Amino acid sequence: MDSFVSAEVLLSCCNCSRGLVTRSGFRLPALIALLALSFRHVAAQEQPTEDTTVVRGTVVNAVTHEAIGRVLVYSTDNRFAVLTDGEGHFEFTVPKTPSASSNTGTISGPRPFDDGGALWLMARKPGFPYDPNRRGEIQAFPGRQLTIPLWPEALIKGRVTISGSEPAAGIDVEIFFKQVAEGTAHWQSRGSARTDSNGEFRFAELAEGPYKLVTHESLDNDPATTVPGGQIYGLPPVYFPGVADFDAAGIIQLRPGQTFEADMVLRTQPYFPVRIPVSGADAASGLGVNVSLQGHRSPGYSLGFNSEKGRIEGLLPNGAYVVEARTGGQNSASGVANLVVSGSAAEGSPLVLNRNGSITVNVTEQFNSTDWQGSSSWSDGRHTFRLKGPRLYLQMIAEPADDFQSRGGGALRPPTGSNDDSLVIEGLSPGRYWLRLISSRGYVASATIGEVDLLHEPFEFISGSSTPIEITMRDDGAELSGTLTGLGSSFPTPRNSAAPISVYCVPLPEGSSYFQQIWANSDGAFSATNVAPGAYRLLAFPTQQTNLPYRDPEAMRAYESKGQVVHLTAGQKTTVQLQLITNNE
Repeated sequence: MDSFVSAEVLLSCCNCSRGLVTRSGFRLPALIALLALSFRHVAAQEQPTEDTTVVRGTVVNAVTHEAIGRVLVYSTDNRFAVLTDGEGHFEFTVPKTPSASSNTGTISGPRPFDDGGALWLMARKPGFPYDPNRRGEIQAFPGRQLTIPLWPEALIKGRVTISGSEPAAGIDVEIFFKQVAEGTAHWQSRGSARTDSNGEFRFAELAEGPYKLVTHESLDNDPATTVPGGQIYGLPPVYFPGVADFDAAGIIQLRPGQTFEADMVLRTQPYFPVRIPVSGADAASGLGVNVSLQGHRSPGYSLGFNSEKGRIEGLLPNGAYVVEARTGGQNSASGVANLVVSGSAAEGSPLVLNRNGSITVNVTEQFNSTDWQGSSSWSDGRHTFRLKGPRLYLQMIAEPADDFQSRGGGALRPPTGSNDDSLVIEGLSPGRYWLRLISSRGYVASATIGEVDLLHEPFEFISGSSTPIEITMRDDGAELSGTLTGLGSSFPTPRNSAAPISVYCVPLPEGSSYFQQIWANSDGAFSATNVAPGAYRLLAFPTQQTNLPYRDPEAMRAYESKGQVVHLTAGQKTTVQLQLITNNE
C-alpha cells in the first residue's frame, strides 16, 4: 500500500458522502477515518531515509491551547494528509524534490522542500470552522516542530415565541455576517434555520465576527383558526433583539467558542392584500422584488410578480413601504413604487420599469511616454475588434455601496464596432456606487463626477443624469521597491502562482492616493512603477487579504502600529524594508 494518501482523495470522499460537508467546514465520515487510520498505520512503520524528510506537529485549540485529536491535516497541493492522534500530534514523511540540476540535465519545478521550498499545511475538523478573517495556511519547515491553531466554533441559538409564550414553530430565521469585499464591509446572508416544534433554532460552526438575525414573515394558515374570506393574520419579521428594521438590529459580536442566546418574540398582526401595477420594460423574463418597510432596505418581507396580470401582489401588514423591482439580462430595467397599508387592501402607485441607466466616461491622457506597446482585442462571436485608446488599458466597474442594493452594479459597455472608442458604464439602477479602476498603463491621477472624488467616495446615480465621469491618467508616478523581513531563514516559494505574498499600499485619510496592490518576487523583493503619488501605509501579508477594509478609515485604525508609512511624489524613487505581518490578529 502506498504510504502517501492523497488529500484530494480524502476530500473527494468527503464530498461524495451526503450531508457531510458544510459551507463552514468539513464533516469526516467513518470512511475517511478508516482511510486516514490506515495511512497513519503504514506511515508510522516507514522511517525517513536520505531521500525523505519528516514533518511533525501538533494541532491545538487556539483559545484553550489544548491539543485536538482526529484533525485532518493536509497539504494545500493535495499530496499529503493524515489525522492527528489522541494527543493532537501528526507526522508524515515527505520525499525530497530532485535538485535543480542533475547528470541528465536541468530539472524545472519548485525548490526542494529541504532547500527552502514551500510546503503549506491546513487543518480541518468539525466544530472548528474556517475563518476568512484569519490566515488558514501554515508553512512547514524541515526539522521544525509545527503548531497549528484552530479556532473553535461559536454558536447562536435561541427560541422564537408568539407574544412571549407560545412556541413559534416553522419560522425561518436568517443569519447575516458582516464581510469585507473590495475594501467595503457588507452584510451578507449565511443561510437560515427553521424553528422546531418548541420554537428553537441553532446556528453552529460560526467563525468569529459580527452577526445579525432576522425572522422571515409567516402567515397563519391554520385551518382551525382561519375563516375563508375572513381576516388574514400573520407574523411580521423581527430583527434581533426585537426591532422593526435591519439597520436598527443589534450586532452580535461573536468570539471563538462563545455560545450566544438570542430569543425573539413575534406578534400577530392583520395582513391585507396589496397590489402594484407594473408598466414599462418587458418583465416577462423575470422580475425580482424587494420590499422595505419605511424605506430602510431590510430582508424579511416579500411580494411576488403576477406576469399574467402584470402586477406585483401579495399580503402585508400595516405600514409604509418602498417596493423596488429589477429585471436581469442585457437590457436590465428597474423601478420603485411607494405603498401604504392602513387597515384595508391597498394598491400602490404604478411601478414603471425603466431601462437601467449609463454614465459616459471621459479620459484625459497626460502621458509623457509614447512607446507603450500594449495590445488587445474583443470579439462578439462574429466580429473581432482591436482595442485602442483607454479601452485598451483601463478597466472600470461600478459596485453597489449599500447593503441589499440590487446586486450587479455596472460595467463598461463592449465596443459596438471597430471605430467605437467611447467609454460608457451601463446597467446602473438608481443607488450609490463605488468606482473601481484598474489600469495596466500609468496611474489614475484623478477621477471625479461633479464634485465627488471617486477615488475616495461613492457616487449617487440618478436615472436620467447626464453628468459624466472625468478621469485623468498620468505616467510620472513614483517607483517603489523593497524587501520583506520576518520571513525566517529563507523566502517561501508561493504555494501556487495565483497567490504570492501581497504588499498593499493603503492610502492614508489625509492623502490623495488610492489603494494599490503589489506582488512580491520569489526572493522576497517587490517593486512597482507608476505608483500614484500620495501617502500610504504599506502592509505585507503571507496570503491575499480579501477582507482588508481599506475604504474604512475607522476600521484601518487597527493597523496603525503595523506596516510602514511612505509619502510618494511624482517621479520619486523609494526603497523600503517591510516587516511581514504573520500573526492571526
